[in-house]
Amino acid sequence: MSRSLFDLAGGAIRAIGTPTQIISVIGGDDESSQRHARSVIDLSLRAAEAMIATGASASDVVATVLRISSAYGISSMHVDITFTSITVSVHRGMNEDPMSVMRIVKVRTTDYTRLQNVYLLIDEITSPGNPVGVEDARDRLTAILASPHPYRRWVMTAGKAILAGGVVVMFDVSFVLVLVAAATAVVSDLITRRLGKLSVPGFFAQMAAAMATTIIAVFFFWLRSVGIELPGSNQPTVIVISGIVMLLSGIGLTASARDAIDGYYVTATARGMEVLMLTLGLAVGISIVLGVALRMGIPVTIATSLGDSISLVPGVLGSALIGVGFALTSYVRLQLVPLMAAAAGGVFALYWVALPLAPQPGLAPGIAGAAAGVIGYLTYRWLKVPEGAMTMAGLIGLIPGLAVYRSLYGFTNSEYAADEALPFMVLALATGIGLAAGSTIGGFIARRTFGLDRPALIAARRTRAR
Repeated sequence: MSRSLFDLAGGAIRAIGTPTQIISVIGGDDESSQRHARSVIDLSLRAAEAMIATGASASDVVATVLRISSAYGISSMHVDITFTSITVSVHRGMNEDPMSVMRIVKVRTTDYTRLQNVYLLIDEITSPGNPVGVEDARDRLTAILASPHPYRRWVMTAGKAILAGGVVVMFDVSFVLVLVAAATAVVSDLITRRLGKLSVPGFFAQMAAAMATTIIAVFFFWLRSVGIELPGSNQPTVIVISGIVMLLSGIGLTASARDAIDGYYVTATARGMEVLMLTLGLAVGISIVLGVALRMGIPVTIATSLGDSISLVPGVLGSALIGVGFALTSYVRLQLVPLMAAAAGGVFALYWVALPLAPQPGLAPGIAGAAAGVIGYLTYRWLKVPEGAMTMAGLIGLIPGLAVYRSLYGFTNSEYAADEALPFMVLALATGIGLAAGSTIGGFIARRTFGLDRPALIAARRTRAR
């Protein structure tokens, strides 16, 4: 009787199910041929490189690689990503040597048309029945990655001009400054492109482009100081603001935040360091020019007429133009440009409505960022538009260009107290973090609400601890 009670007590407390957190995932013994395993690894690495080079999150890249490998009968693949490299390992059974291959991500690109074609190919590969052979898929992927851009380089430059002009439109200033900001963006693009061909590090390219933009704005301040007033050029501040937004538009702060939330801390740290260095390059370039101008006695100021808020109609119109500009600079298919413009305008309208209701720093941008994350995921699921492209298109109009400029101006102007500049720096940081966190949460909610297809869901579970 006592023994029976002891067994009952032990059964009541003894675990019988799978551990909540598995220490190691036991790989299967895939008895695949060496040639087949190599072909699948090469296909997976090429697809992963294309995704991570264009800013896809580490979780999406790993899930995609696992979906491809599973589609071709390899369930024991392991993937490791460190932002600049991708490593894939396959265990082929006790009687065969394992295979591990590492691929370095050498370039960063913004050709979302090619990435969209990659998504469409992967969706075809992982569809039920999988009619695409691994060799055929590899050839098709190679053709996609080697294909030319959807339009010429001058169209991308025009997109940067439209983006910068849209920033000026948001502040409801003169048409002259819209044209000047657009021309300044063209100059900055030529500088960064030339420095890129010379293999100049991105930090110095950002610094040089920021210096050129600020010099043009300072030139207008100098003209006003000597009594030369060009028609409609009474607020040169917006030239610098448009340059800040344009130069920050391609920085992957949202991707860094999502990697951190998904648990890929090494990749998130690397992305965050890239964001930090490029932003510092921008800040250094602006600060150098402002410091020299102020010491030369040029009356550089912050136009008080800009105010702390943007009206609804100019804001929506300017954001839509920014969405158009970002689409063109990212080589998005032309038929998708209106969709990005609508997303940018709609996200700004939501931000404008939420701002009076949530005035705390970063809260209203977080709400708007969540909407951008939902839009980005839904357009990816329905149209295979890269999620990061649509999300970023909705967020660019909310980049805190004015707050960044005001804080930098405060730190370089001895007459402007530094303690008054710090709040603007805090506001800029809070806005950036709010946009990143909001877009990440929005995408997460959309995934859980609308669901993933079964292969993607299984792959996503394999990318994180259970």
